[in-house]
Amino acid sequence: MRVENFIYFFTVCGFFIGLVFSVVNFDMPEYILFYTLIVTFFFYLLVHISIASFMDIKTLSKKIFDKEKYEEQSDYFIFELENREKKISSLVNVIEKMDSKRVQKVKADELHGKIAA
Repeated sequence: MRVENFIYFFTVCGFFIGLVFSVVNFDMPEYILFYTLIVTFFFYLLVHISIASFMDIKTLSKKIFDKEKYEEQSDYFIFELENREKKISSLVNVIEKMDSKRVQKVKADELHGKIAA
């Protein structure tokens, strides 16, 4: 939805809320007209402040959170983690091979000891 539509909608809402408020509280037409205009103006300012805040936050968030930089850093970290995972996997495989050779050697020594005894 466009920003202008929000402004129009809340201004009209403010007018009708101000009109109902004025008719309920006041008897004189001047007071009804005056307070209706005051409440409408209040809603008009409120919606402009809200939209201005939203627009500033939207542009500010783009400056604070740089998506391109974030994606670049994320890709770098993923690449580094994959490399480290490969290195750790190769080290684990080497250690498992060393352990299996040691176990085979121990079994072989036990067998030679039993045969000799």
